[in-house]
Amino acid sequence: MIATSSRTLWIGTYPGDRAPGSGEGVWRVDVDPASGALGTPVLAAEVASPSFLALHPRAPALYAVTETPAGRVTALRVHPDGTLAPLGEAPSGGDDPCHLAATTRTVWVANYGDGTAAALGVSEGDGEPATDRRALHTGSGTGPVPDRQAGPHAHQVTAVGDQVLVTDLGADLVRRYPVDARPGTAADPEAAGAAAADGAADDQAVAARLPAGTGPRHLVVLPSGALVVVGELDARLHVLVPADGRWEHSGSVPILPGAVAGADFGGHVTLSADGTRLHVGVRGADVLAVHAVSDGAVPRVEHLADVPLGEGARPRHHEVVGDEELVVVALEGTAELACVRVEAATGRGEVVARASWDTPPACVLVAR
Repeated sequence: MIATSSRTLWIGTYPGDRAPGSGEGVWRVDVDPASGALGTPVLAAEVASPSFLALHPRAPALYAVTETPAGRVTALRVHPDGTLAPLGEAPSGGDDPCHLAATTRTVWVANYGDGTAAALGVSEGDGEPATDRRALHTGSGTGPVPDRQAGPHAHQVTAVGDQVLVTDLGADLVRRYPVDARPGTAADPEAAGAAAADGAADDQAVAARLPAGTGPRHLVVLPSGALVVVGELDARLHVLVPADGRWEHSGSVPILPGAVAGADFGGHVTLSADGTRLHVGVRGADVLAVHAVSDGAVPRVEHLADVPLGEGARPRHHEVVGDEELVVVALEGTAELACVRVEAATGRGEVVARASWDTPPACVLVAR
């Protein structure tokens, strides 16, 4: 039974072994933060390959990518009863969009396939996409892992104050751009791409450089302004500290003891509510790795414990629900949600609930 204090989650899914558009969509499910019990899932909207979701910070609007070549962003109106209705859609500005970040005026999209980061203007009133405001930023660069780093691959967009940080898995970089697409900016996508691809402009956009072969996937921002970046390809957590308007690399630790690059792959990362623990999804080992983080001039990261998620689980994404450190994990490999209770003092945890899904879950988003 779900308690009255339950929280609603939006779940984005993948088509699995089926063709895109053949059953996946945006789902709604309730979870009890105290017990981890999950309610009955409801398909709220049919959207092709909605592998990542984001909420407008003020308007009742939910955004979903369609992670396919020539990707799209779909805007959905969130009604008070939890139902969704079409609000608008727009091209994602690139191929295979995999991540979103929404501000009051702009929705940012990371397009993994071609490395383009796109800023789509939206209405501050209802969150509807405004096609006359768009900026496209195409990075450049390669890395030493030939099958994954033959070119740029934007993997995450994160709004930080008046800028957006973009992790580039293919070029071992974190890039940054002004957070808002201005009216009329880059209305012509081809012109925008050509302008942003200019080498000088690209270098100016570099916020941080990581060791070759890192494959930066996702990051979190610590209260001090330092960054902790997950290396998908080198299986390490990298600490970057602010320096002269950019960030400098100050060290790294394995995503879990004995992690092996090419066998263990870091995924999403979150902070606990008090900011003292990191949760990292690790594919290969198929665990949720928990680390202590001591913030300061040079933050320290120390492994605490691993929570087994099951063989073949492949944790794709997760979110922290409530203050009691319940971590809800999307298991792409086994098409399940797993609710993990983490013990604050030790970092140890256990799976307290599971739910099977019709199509593999790819994203967990806490509703307002």
